[in-house]
Amino acid sequence: MGKEETKSQFETVDIYPVTCERLSNGRSDLEVLEGLIEGGARIVQLREKGLCEKNFFRLAEKFRKRTAEAGMLLIINDRVDVAIAVGADGVHLGQEDFPVPAAVKIAPGLLIGASSHSLQEAIRAQEEGADYVNIGPIFRTETKEDAGHFLGPEAISRIAPKLRIPFSVMGGIKESNIGQVLAMGAKRIAVVTALTQAPDIAGAVRSFRRIINGQ
Repeated sequence: MGKEETKSQFETVDIYPVTCERLSNGRSDLEVLEGLIEGGARIVQLREKGLCEKNFFRLAEKFRKRTAEAGMLLIINDRVDVAIAVGADGVHLGQEDFPVPAAVKIAPGLLIGASSHSLQEAIRAQEEGADYVNIGPIFRTETKEDAGHFLGPEAISRIAPKLRIPFSVMGGIKESNIGQVLAMGAKRIAVVTALTQAPDIAGAVRSFRRIINGQ
């Protein structure tokens, strides 16, 4: 898939699942992935910070094979080298990860995503060549060490109008509060535990997608 095709497919994303095996109620990332595919998710970000490089690469290979079969975008967290090696569609970079300009230079074919926790960080990522930014955390979340710091849904309405590129939002978003972020203009909702801890992952994906799409 070419870069422009990847970008076009990203535009259609509604729910943006992110993996975390330790928060998956005893299920493996691959088991979670099957539920995401069954539910109709169009993208997944493989995020396993606790794995050694070799095991993360092997898991990424398995994710690439399955996501390719399902026509699903695969984004690798942090590791540009792994994203290139397995033929992923993109890489997502945090503020302390590999620099966005360097990723753009060495991996021009990858969709480059960047985390942002403020308007300044979002604008900088955009100017450095990111293809999309993630805004968050919106609410308190157990997937971040600094769980006490969050932006609030109002941050979306402050940051989004300044962006020329697509954005996603993340951080503590659940069915009970998703209406607040949708009201601020968010269209791509990134979640971890709302899906990975759901008893029925496929059903949760379908439910989120119906809400996001106003059905």
